[in-house]
Formats: sequence, structure tokens, C-alpha cells
Amino acid sequence: MIAWLNRLVDLVEDNLTEELDVVRLAATLGTTEYHLRRMFSSLAGMPLSEYVRRRRMTVAATEVVTGSGDLLGIAVRYGYGSAEAFGRAFQSVHGISPGRARRDGGPFRAQPRLTFRLTVEGARPMDVRIVTRPDFRLAGHATRVPLVHEGINPAIQQHVTSLPPQEHQRLKALGDAEPRGLLAVSDDIDPDRREGTELTYLHGVAVTDEVEVPDDLDVLPVTAGSWAVFRAEGPYPQTLQTVWAATATEWFPSNPWRLRPGPEVVAVLDRADDFSTATVELWLPVEAG
Repeated sequence: MIAWLNRLVDLVEDNLTEELDVVRLAATLGTTEYHLRRMFSSLAGMPLSEYVRRRRMTVAATEVVTGSGDLLGIAVRYGYGSAEAFGRAFQSVHGISPGRARRDGGPFRAQPRLTFRLTVEGARPMDVRIVTRPDFRLAGHATRVPLVHEGINPAIQQHVTSLPPQEHQRLKALGDAEPRGLLAVSDDIDPDRREGTELTYLHGVAVTDEVEVPDDLDVLPVTAGSWAVFRAEGPYPQTLQTVWAATATEWFPSNPWRLRPGPEVVAVLDRADDFSTATVELWLPVEAG
């Protein structure tokens, strides 16, 4: 996978003035665009789309400051339809307009070219199992929330705490399938996992087709497939977020599995009364890579 990501970085450099064909590259590498984008964002700490934008603006800055062509020509060369659109992208990266940069010679915020390297990890064993599940449904209370990478997501916290205590018990009684217990489900996630983008969050349980779901609950159908199930316990949600990062840096690079589209599910198996610590399972949809 390290070789895949470095090939992707090479392709970015070769196509800074053209549209990046990630689908085609993923196919030549024998993987999927979904998995490639997700692994890039997890390991690079930024979405692929953001890295491409920063690299384009880094290289474009040289042309702006040297005065090699008018700003509209530079904008068009880097894929922008107008000098205004180029100017907004330029300022978002460098904190300065192209005109001022040309006049004052900067300052610029350069994005260095990334290089992925293999490091020795895995000293701490990961508790993981592979589960194959038939079609099932996720039933509960769904809402749209922004993606937050670190710490507690206020929108999710507000959504869950707004439910009366008896509702959690009603949901628990409804569930009859794995993943067991009350579930925190994230679906329809941006492929680049850009912070602030919206996703569907569902607080609920897994049910089979035999269960009659009340009309006041939302239902997410889940297709049959395999899941990598990671178990962890400790401070919540920090431990869970650490485990998710470790799946990208340690588990996926050393195992013949890749992510597939589908909901990410957190099953809360046990927790402190104040939810400061918890034992959880992270269910990630996977397929043989």
C-alpha cells in the first residue's frame, strides 16, 4: 500500500495542471478509489483533494511571483475557470492574493511533496476478527452531522442526549443481530473524510428482517459482506479514534483486506455511567484486497 500511495503522489505531480484520474490509477493498482482515498487521508492527515489543491497553489506561486504570464492564463492552466476562482484558492492556501503576492514577492505557505515510508509498528497486538454477515438493517434515530476528527462531536452528543432514557431501552430490546448493543453508525461519509463535511449519523441497533421496526424510527439497509471488527477499551472517544488511526497505519498495510463502501459502526459493549470510558467494537466494511 505504501507503493500505491507514492505512485498516487507521483501522479499528482505529473498532473498538477490536469484533472487527476484516481479511478483509473486505483484500477491499475488493483484496488478501489474508495480505499485509496481513505487510506491517503488517514495517513497524510489531509484529504487527497486538499493535498492536490495545496500542491497546485505551491507550484502556481512560482509562476505568480516571477510574472510568467497574466493571472488569468495561470488560472486556466491550473484548471480554474476564472481569475477570481483561482484567487480564492490561492488566498485560502497562502493567505495572500495573487496580485499582492506578485507585487510583494510573498509570503507563501508551501506544501512540500509527500513521501510515504514504511515504519516498524505493531508492537502492541490489535484485537480484531473478520465477520461475514448477510443483509441486515440498522434501525434508530438518524440525523445529519458534520465530520469531526478529534474529540467529542457536539452535534452527535446533542442528538443522543436529546433522546429520553427509556428510548435507549426500547432500542436495545429491538436489536436482534450483530453488531450487538446500542450502535453509533456513520454512513454516507465523504470519501476524502474532509473535516466539516456532512455524514449521516444513526443511534440505534442492528435488526434482521423478522423484526417489525416502528414507524417512528429511521432504517438503513446494509448489504451482505465482510467486516473487520476491532475491539478496544479505555477513555472515550479518544481510544476509539486511536484504534481507527491504527487500522490505517498498521492493520490495513499488513493485511490482505481493503475498505469497501458501507457504514462504519461502533458498538458500545460496556461503559462508565458518565461515558468517560468504554469498551467498544469498531466495525469496518472490508473486502479481500
